Amino acid sequence: MSNTKFARTGMLLRLNLRRDWLKITLWALGIVGLMAGAAAKFDGLYGTKKAMDAIMVTLKTPAMVSLLGPVPSAHAYTVATIYAAEMMVFMGLFVAMMNIYFAVHTTRADEDTGITELVAAHATGRNASLAAAGLEVLIVNLGVGILAALGLQFSGMTGIDSNGNWLFGLGVAAFGLMFAGITFLAAQVAASGRGATILSYVVLGVLFIARMGTDVQNPDLTWWTIYGWIEKLDIYGSNNWWPLLLMLAVAVVTGGIALTLVTTRDLGAGLLPQRDGRRYASRWLRGPLSLVARLDRTSIIIWLVGMFILGATYGSIFGTAGDLMSSNPTMAKLIGTTAVRAANRTIVLQFANKLAIIFVVLATVPGLITLMRINRDEAKGYWEQLHARAVSRFRLYYSITGLAMVVAVLAYLMGILGMYAAGAASMGKDAVALSRFMRAFWGFTPALIVTMGITAAFIGWLPRWQNLAWLVPAYGFFSLYLGSLLDFPDWATALTPYGWVNNVPLHAVEWSTAGMMLALGVILIIGGFGGYAHRDLLEN
Repeated sequence: MSNTKFARTGMLLRLNLRRDWLKITLWALGIVGLMAGAAAKFDGLYGTKKAMDAIMVTLKTPAMVSLLGPVPSAHAYTVATIYAAEMMVFMGLFVAMMNIYFAVHTTRADEDTGITELVAAHATGRNASLAAAGLEVLIVNLGVGILAALGLQFSGMTGIDSNGNWLFGLGVAAFGLMFAGITFLAAQVAASGRGATILSYVVLGVLFIARMGTDVQNPDLTWWTIYGWIEKLDIYGSNNWWPLLLMLAVAVVTGGIALTLVTTRDLGAGLLPQRDGRRYASRWLRGPLSLVARLDRTSIIIWLVGMFILGATYGSIFGTAGDLMSSNPTMAKLIGTTAVRAANRTIVLQFANKLAIIFVVLATVPGLITLMRINRDEAKGYWEQLHARAVSRFRLYYSITGLAMVVAVLAYLMGILGMYAAGAASMGKDAVALSRFMRAFWGFTPALIVTMGITAAFIGWLPRWQNLAWLVPAYGFFSLYLGSLLDFPDWATALTPYGWVNNVPLHAVEWSTAGMMLALGVILIIGGFGGYAHRDLLEN
């Protein structure tokens, strides 16, 4: 580009693509493979009118509307319509997460590691790094969108059309670009890459919760949630392209503001003012446990409060989700009041099982982020000052592992408590007891500990491959969240520790399985320390 502010943007773009090609490939394969693979399977699942009618009844329940969005009712249903109803909101969440990762990775994360400073020392424009990052996410999203559209085109699914296929693929791409723009803006405001990631996920979470609430109460208000624009595409129905243009407009506006702001802040600093720290360190910072807890306290508080709010938001619809009298009054009259109340509680507990899966997977995220600090901060040289003092590897490893475990378990507990509190308020005298919901806590917590153990084993024995541990909660979320709708076999859901848990809280906890998972998690954590204690320290 001729403008000196954008000098060498093309060169930086080529460097970014060469560095990130494997990550881009893995993300693209995961998203496109999921979309195309599911499309190829839907005819076998919902190819008959009976199967289609049955799933439509399920998708129209308040519980499923809150999870997947409302099903358009202005046109005849086809297999493609059901596919769009089940997959669109879910794929939007996946693509938003991909864009948050790449937008932070190519901007503030590079600033934190000093890469941007090295680049800025050469003849590059002030806006070149951000412009290259924007072009990279544009290429990634366009590639994913085009491949997804082609995958749908060749899937042969009943009810598809070219207009809908391309709207699906490009709609997902535009949705991703929108969140990339929001993240670029957050990267200018926050003081670090970690802060930018937290801020971006807070925005995503707030918009998702707003979408969920409006979908259940008044779908017309979903237009104001931004996240709900992906539903308004009405794919394989009216194929509305206007929401796609709104997404692109938000991406352009937020990206343009970010380009303006990047020249007004110092390198490595954010626009939000940082308050001065203590003149002398507190005595509570003398050990690695208190040090990491102090560094992560803001994100820990956000996760705990956010999980409680998320649980309360879902729990607030229990009174509607478990109201058989309203959803099927004829059946309610036939079986009587007592049976209706029992059936309502069963519906709520079945829904709570799906919510527990969401909560435990989300709670795993802050735990893994904290646990991976062992290698991440070691590679950055942060632990050298601790190793120079009388701080053993044993103390450092188990301090961070213990904190990560506590954070993850507490985050999960907050989700369960929020779900119970709001559920009890919405159901009144028919509320389900807390002890029933705690079955979900005791059932899934051992699975969470196994996931932490797998990560600890990577940290100790394969530190440069530790990010592969993210596949465990990611696959667990996908296989259990959509596995029943996609008719996954039992062995496919058992590939993740979360799939080893029985249908809690509807059923009692299988304590033998829980004990086995708990023992396995402890063994993996201890084994991870064995590798950590005998390997060399990492260097960036």
